[in-house]
Amino acid sequence: MSSFPPRECGLATFTADVKAAVDRANPGGCSWVMAMDVPHQRHAYPRSVRLQIAREDRLQYVEAARFVNDMDCDLVNVQHEYGLFGGVYGSYLLDFINVVQRPVVLTLHTTLPDPPQELRTITRELVAASAETVVLARTAVDILQRDYGIPAEQLHFIPHGVPNVRLLPTQAAKRALGIADRRVIVTCGLINPGKGIEYAIEGVAGLVKEFPDVLYLVVGETHPGVRAESGEAYRESLQARVHELGLDNHVRFVNRYLRYRELVLYLLASDVYMVPYLNLDQIVSGTLAYALGCGRAIVSTPSIYAREVLADGRGVLVPPRSAEAIATMTAGLLRHDGWRTRMQQAAYDLGHGMIWPNVARRYLEVYELAVERTRQRDELVREYLPPKVSLPIEPSELEHVFVR
Repeated sequence: MSSFPPRECGLATFTADVKAAVDRANPGGCSWVMAMDVPHQRHAYPRSVRLQIAREDRLQYVEAARFVNDMDCDLVNVQHEYGLFGGVYGSYLLDFINVVQRPVVLTLHTTLPDPPQELRTITRELVAASAETVVLARTAVDILQRDYGIPAEQLHFIPHGVPNVRLLPTQAAKRALGIADRRVIVTCGLINPGKGIEYAIEGVAGLVKEFPDVLYLVVGETHPGVRAESGEAYRESLQARVHELGLDNHVRFVNRYLRYRELVLYLLASDVYMVPYLNLDQIVSGTLAYALGCGRAIVSTPSIYAREVLADGRGVLVPPRSAEAIATMTAGLLRHDGWRTRMQQAAYDLGHGMIWPNVARRYLEVYELAVERTRQRDELVREYLPPKVSLPIEPSELEHVFVR
C-alpha cells in the first residue's frame, strides 16, 4: 500500500524497487499493490495494481481493508509518509489498519524528532496497530524511543535498497553522456526549493577559476506537487542565477524524471555527488543511498540521514546555505585524487551491504515474523476468551441494568 509508478515520487520508485526485489527473493509468492492517488491525477498503472485509493476519500480506506479481507493474502506492507494518506497527519490510514484482518507491516519513511503532540499520538497508534514496524535508518529507532515512547523491540532497521553495481571509474559513464572531458558534480532527484540547489550553484561559481572544466548537472524534473502550485518558478530562478553568475557553460539542467538505469549512469559519471538539502530532519534519502551504492564521493548538508551514513570517512558534511563551504570541500575532493578514491571505497563498502537482494531478504524475515506473531496472538485469543453466546433474553429481564 503506497504510491506507485507511473506516479512520479520517490516513495513510488522505492515501492516498485522493493516489490520487485521481494518477488525475486520469493519466487513462490505473489505481491500486488494498492496505489494511493491524489486529486486531479490519473495514472495508467500496471496490472500489479489491483486497487486505487483516493487519498481524501475516507470511506475508500475501509473498502480497501474489506477488499484485502476477501483476498487470499498473508499480510499488508504499508509504505508510509504522512502526506501520502488523508486526514490530519495521514490519520485516515488508521481506518484501514483497524478494519483489515491481515497483519500489517508498517515502513516509516519519515520520523520527525520533537514531533507535535497530534503527530506523536497518530504515529504511536499506527505502530501499536501494526504487527511490525520498519525504519530506514538506525537513528530512527533512537528517535522513536526517545520522542514517541515506542520500545525498540517493536522496530526493525532495514536500510534503503540500492542497485548492485560495480565500483567503476567515472570515464565510461562520462563518455556515455558525452562529457568525458569534464570534472562532474551531480545532484539528482525531483526538484523543489528544499533542495538548496541555489547554494550549490553559487558554490560552483567558486570552483571555475581553479577547475575551468567543472560541470554541475542538476538532474530531475520539478516535483509534481511543486509544479501544480507554482509551476517552474523555482527551476527558472535557478536558471536565471546561473546566467547572472556567468555559469552557462558550467551548470546544466536535465529536466526529466529518471528511470533506474539513467539515474545510475549519472551517478557513476559524477566525481562528486552533491546533496545541498535544507531539511536537516530528513531521515532517509533515496538518491543519497543510491550514491553510496555507486561508490561516489559525497558532499552533503548534515541531515539526520547524512550524518548516519556518511560517518567514518564515507562523505563530508557542510553547513546548510553555505556556498563557501560547498566550494571548499568540493575543491578539496577534486584536487586530491587519493582522498576522493578512499571516500568512494568507503561509501561503496557500506552501500554494497544495502543492495536490493539483501534488503528483500530482511523484509521477508519481518513478513514471516509478523505472520507468526499474529497467528500466536490469535491462538491465545481463542484459548482464553470465551466464545460469544447469544441467549434468548426477554427485554423485561434487562430493565434493571439501565439507569433512568
